[in-house]
Amino acid sequence: MTANYQKKLLTGAALAALLMPAMTAARAQDAAGADMLEEIIVTGVARSDGMKKLDASFSITTATAEQIAEQQPSSTADLLKIVPGVWVESTSGTAGANISVRGFPADGDAPFITVQLDGSAIFPPPTLSFLENSSLFRLDDTVERVEVLRGGPSPIFSNGQPGATINFIQRKGKENPEGSMKLTVGDEGLYRVDTYYQGKLDQDLLFSVGGFYRTSDGIRDTEYPADRGGQVSGNVTKILENGEVTFYGRYTKDKNAFYTAIPLMSSNNGKDVSAFPGFSPGKGTLLGNDLRNVVLEVAPGQSISRDFGEGRGVDAGIVGATFDLTFGEWTVSNKMNYLSGQANTRGLFSGANPQTLGSFINETITSANGNAAVLAAAGSAATAGSASFANGGGAITDLNTQVIVAGLWSVDKDIESFTDDLRFSREIFEGNTLTIGAYFADYSSKDVWYLGNNALMTATPNAKLVNVALNNGVQATRAGFVGAPFFAVNAIYNGQNIAGFIADEWALTEDLRIDVGGRVEQQKVNATLENVSGGVDLDGNPLTLANNNASVLNGTFRTLSYKNTETSWTAGVNYYLTPDMSVFGRLNSGFKFPQFDNLRDGQDQMQKIDQQEVGLKTRTRDYAAYVTFFRNTFKGLPFQQFIINPDGSQTQINRIGDSEAYGIEFELLVTPLENLDLALRGNWQKGEYKDLGANSGNQVQRQPEIQFTFSPSYDIPTDWGKLRVFASYNYIGKRFADVENAQRLPSYNTVDAGISADIGENVTVQLSGTNLTNELGLTEGNTRIIGGANTGGVFLGRPIFGRNVKMSVATRF
Repeated sequence: MTANYQKKLLTGAALAALLMPAMTAARAQDAAGADMLEEIIVTGVARSDGMKKLDASFSITTATAEQIAEQQPSSTADLLKIVPGVWVESTSGTAGANISVRGFPADGDAPFITVQLDGSAIFPPPTLSFLENSSLFRLDDTVERVEVLRGGPSPIFSNGQPGATINFIQRKGKENPEGSMKLTVGDEGLYRVDTYYQGKLDQDLLFSVGGFYRTSDGIRDTEYPADRGGQVSGNVTKILENGEVTFYGRYTKDKNAFYTAIPLMSSNNGKDVSAFPGFSPGKGTLLGNDLRNVVLEVAPGQSISRDFGEGRGVDAGIVGATFDLTFGEWTVSNKMNYLSGQANTRGLFSGANPQTLGSFINETITSANGNAAVLAAAGSAATAGSASFANGGGAITDLNTQVIVAGLWSVDKDIESFTDDLRFSREIFEGNTLTIGAYFADYSSKDVWYLGNNALMTATPNAKLVNVALNNGVQATRAGFVGAPFFAVNAIYNGQNIAGFIADEWALTEDLRIDVGGRVEQQKVNATLENVSGGVDLDGNPLTLANNNASVLNGTFRTLSYKNTETSWTAGVNYYLTPDMSVFGRLNSGFKFPQFDNLRDGQDQMQKIDQQEVGLKTRTRDYAAYVTFFRNTFKGLPFQQFIINPDGSQTQINRIGDSEAYGIEFELLVTPLENLDLALRGNWQKGEYKDLGANSGNQVQRQPEIQFTFSPSYDIPTDWGKLRVFASYNYIGKRFADVENAQRLPSYNTVDAGISADIGENVTVQLSGTNLTNELGLTEGNTRIIGGANTGGVFLGRPIFGRNVKMSVATRF
């Protein structure tokens, strides 16, 4: 049986619609200790019936629906903060996170993170430019549990992810019907309803259905609904004499504000950061109504309208099926799914630091791109021109007004994929089980990009577009824009992966278990791309600077094709020292094929990853410990970065590098007193670049050497139910935003806390808050400047969200 019908823990539910929205709180820590010791996992396991967590010869983190709810994750990526060895930058909002694992070097997105639904990858490539897997998945109460596998045997299963695999396991129908409704409100203008219901249609036909709808003004004030949308999902399970078959479907339509860097102040050699005048680090954003509905000039005489209020959302459906059947001595398992939809990006990407309006006018005069008409406008900023708000509001007379140039980037992505994972397992002799399997994936992406579209705006929350006109009639900006697209893409990509794998698990004794596995995989990619002409004059008007020089799709096309075959392998051993304590060791060697964007830019080298890990796992009713030592070596990582040049133009930089990392991950839980839990989780790692020229020996960018969370909680039984008080102290060590280690991101800490009340058997009320001390912490610097990015104490960075409080009321039925 799969994990869904092993241990069923109660989920947070929700109160009826008349009650104030709130969050589910209660955790399943009260479940029988024996059940917790027998916890079954299915991710990274060859056989469909799974195995005990203590039997596993790899590192895996699990969480029930109640534990997920208590974490108050702001997004799917944000939930991964519970996983040691995983570094999450979820400050972009619901979508568009950057996620790293175990010191694997990456310049953004989540190239070594795969998101699965019931064991099937929701989209086979972990990351494409402007698309990482977590952006395609929304958490709700239809999720029963999550399992997160790091390293281990994952390079030989499913899509062969060598980093981390996050498997969300859905609720299924059950004989005894149950359901919930949850209403949630937040101080950022959040209103959300979640619901699910499980039951049976017939004696052997079970079903589950649920979903959510949410609207929110956003923790950062955008002047319009930052997040709006919902999701509906359901499944039907047929119980057969020799197993079961499940069919499921999920449709998500959700738009989400995409938050990027804002102006900040820096001092003490980057060790101290503070607010930019007039800008709240925890609540402010340049986004606003003035930047929402814009017209982009993309070719001579051609323009497109875009609503940047759409941010980075998803409009997609997924259908799938799982088969777990027994035929004689063989067990057959098949997992398949099909996804189709859109995952577009409308984002504001900053480049150079803020400056005064007078400085901008002077720079326009002196650079001028060789335009004689502009050079003729000699004089100071005070006499050379004038400025006004582009969308009304009058003239701007103060030349000390802070302004900034930022790009309004538009990316359309139509995506589609089909995956299938088929496995046959049989016990060859007592204690030895052999599994053979095959994996197939067909996936495509149709991309239309217009990157750049730089505009001049005030360096204030909800920025206003600014027009500048020189006294000789030359326009420095038009409708606020100072530039056109610098990088345009029109491409249709298709990829196919076919893999065969074999795994053998042998219980030599009751205490000693070994497993080995291997995989051979072939990838094919074909694409058609429209060619681009650079430096195109969009309007032919020598008196107009704005949008003069663009990279324009020119109506001619080229094709590309790629084919390669690679192998991966793994071997592990697990040994019980005592009935409730085991140790394990694991070796694996994996790879990552180049994806669409790499191939488009001529980067077709393979990425090879070798990993070693040893660990200890133990759990009793009074304590638990999961500790893993790891080491990995990495070769052939392509770095892609768009940088801004001193003259304001943009350049794409491509580099290739290696790395090495080692460290320790830990998850510890102690119950020193009845009803009191003390939990500590985190990791320490040392990750450095290798064979990267002058940057060799530098710390892997973005990822901290140390991060940990200490979480105490206390249950207070009452006559009417139970109170639970919980808190978390989170520490993040210093990091560097760039490969050069010139942009320091200082360490920070945050405090989260909450209280929940179980009232009787069916009602739960929870009040909780995150970043209660309003700490200013950075997850990202200026990714489009190489080296130091500080100008006169001003820089651009992406801070964590400020204080946020939510309340929920829930009912189960």
